[in-house]
Amino acid sequence: MEEKKKVVSIEDRIPKLKQVRKKKANRRLVQYLSVLFLLIAIVVYLQSPLSHVRNIEVEGENYVSSEKIKDMSGITDTTNFWKVDPADIEENITSHNQIIDVEVKRNLPSTIRIEVEEAERIGYVQVDGKYQPILENGTKLDVQMAIPGGDAPVLKGFTKATYLKEMSKELKELSNSIASLISEIHWTPKEDNPYLITLYMNDGYEVQASIRTFSSKMPAYPSIVSQLSEDQEGIVHIDVGAYFEAYPDSKKEEEDAEGNAAEENRDES
Repeated sequence: MEEKKKVVSIEDRIPKLKQVRKKKANRRLVQYLSVLFLLIAIVVYLQSPLSHVRNIEVEGENYVSSEKIKDMSGITDTTNFWKVDPADIEENITSHNQIIDVEVKRNLPSTIRIEVEEAERIGYVQVDGKYQPILENGTKLDVQMAIPGGDAPVLKGFTKATYLKEMSKELKELSNSIASLISEIHWTPKEDNPYLITLYMNDGYEVQASIRTFSSKMPAYPSIVSQLSEDQEGIVHIDVGAYFEAYPDSKKEEEDAEGNAAEENRDES
């Protein structure tokens, strides 16, 4: 016996079709309204103080103050977080001759992070009784100090920029542990050697060296002086070869006399 097929009339199907279409229309309406509200919320957010930069973090600064870096960035508490252009800020900050590299990042929700790399101060030169820092590229900073910073040696007699620049590069290559042993570097050229320099060390020794080989030969200094007795005074030569030359007796006596005179002056005062 054949099973009778159930026949659904079109009148029965119409309500169901209307209901499905209504649900689809409602879903579309909800989607459209959601997008609309989202767009409105974004517009309101962008126009409100909620989108402003609230924090500026600076890292890597040493000589240039964080306040100076923030000021150079041009960012204020009314700057829109999303309108910050990292490339523009990096260009602004690297215009400072002490800063050689900058990286700007956005950190949600409202923080701008500025990471800087500063040029190293490798020495100080005396100008009109004041001291100016010298950067690793030989540039003099437009800053005058009553006394040198103590973090680098004082460079004297470098009247030609070419030799000062080369000396700066050599000092940059020198390790901090060796550089900290140097008190002063004097440019003392001779006709046959315009690169000759004389160093005065914090331990009292004098060193004669060449600018061109300075960074490669100076690391041998500690091992040379470690072989000398405490009462030996003189010059450590590392310009040609490496050897120690004791002061002649006349120079020793002169220095002793100067030292005694200084002590007498202190006692009288």
